[in-house]
Amino acid sequence: MAEKGHSEGARPFFIARRIDSHRRLKYISLAVLVVQNASLILSIRYARTLPGDRFFATTAVVMAEVLKGLTCLLLLFAQKRGNVKHLVLFLHEAVLVQYMDTLKLAVPSLIYTLQNNLQYVAISNLPAATFQVTYQLKILTTALFSVLMLNRSLSRLQWASLLLLFTGVAIVQAQQAGGGGPRPLDQNPGVGLAAVVASCLSSGFAGVYFEKILKGSSGSVWLRNLQLGLFGTALGLVGLWWAEGTAVAHRGFFFGYTPAVWGVVLNQAFGGLLVAVVVKYADNILKGFATSLSIVLSTVASIRLFGFHVDPLFALGAGLVIGAVYLYSLPRGAAKAIASASAPTSGPCTHQQPPGQPPPPQLSSHHGDLSTEPFLPKLLTKVKGS
Repeated sequence: MAEKGHSEGARPFFIARRIDSHRRLKYISLAVLVVQNASLILSIRYARTLPGDRFFATTAVVMAEVLKGLTCLLLLFAQKRGNVKHLVLFLHEAVLVQYMDTLKLAVPSLIYTLQNNLQYVAISNLPAATFQVTYQLKILTTALFSVLMLNRSLSRLQWASLLLLFTGVAIVQAQQAGGGGPRPLDQNPGVGLAAVVASCLSSGFAGVYFEKILKGSSGSVWLRNLQLGLFGTALGLVGLWWAEGTAVAHRGFFFGYTPAVWGVVLNQAFGGLLVAVVVKYADNILKGFATSLSIVLSTVASIRLFGFHVDPLFALGAGLVIGAVYLYSLPRGAAKAIASASAPTSGPCTHQQPPGQPPPPQLSSHHGDLSTEPFLPKLLTKVKGS
């Protein structure tokens, strides 16, 4: 009996420790997402605006895909405990024998390669803060493609937040078109905006298509990224040859590469993989926080590094986008609570349980009520039931 009482007494302690551990992981995930989102855009902007020889963006895209593929290959090698034979047999089965699953990744890989090249075009022609705000249109395109391709339904609050998002981006672009501060002569805001919109459309379609074709399919995240890396490298080389083949052949693949350029390449290659590792600890609310904080961080850094001027119009548009991102990321339970709180009621209670009916369950269909707290672990329900 004493041992049983001791074990029961220790149980809440271990549960509390697991909760604290997962809460710390969520804060770490938040920091990683914020830094990766902001640093990639800032580093590209910095590398593209440095004086001197400008590197070829298509070569940077190819190098990032090569490094990403090699990293995933090493991780799979480690999973096979360093057994080369097992790794070769595994890759033969997963890539060649199951070639239909591999070919399914060709379409999203093509779109992601196009998107990466468009990002360079956009950031080369827009201030980093303006790009960061405008690029949130990918939330709108992803939502629309989800409704069209996956038959998903959005809440009224989500539709309202998408309208708010579009309004905020339009205000920021109006500020940019109106001459929001001096800009270099080699920058074309119209080209930058077109590249951002095309990148957002490709990002939304590729993300939803990738989710649709891989539903129910097996394969680790490292295997999928290796397959994407293989297609990305091949397609990136085709794009390089088509867009800048003659110039690259004349000046060299690594023409214009500086430590800043290598920093961009490494950030693109490893930043996405790092996010793939930590994103399992990040729910939608935390991702919304990360996006909002990265916008603020990019704006502050742009003021410091590039002399970016923040006027009231930009502040208004960016504020609307940040608010829209947060509202869109709210779980449906919280969204319904906000909607019901803002709706008129006829009395102190908006819903009465009919007599003779059992009370409704208190847990929502979205991981339970406790999981709506941004920094509570998703595994909390497992701990409670274990």
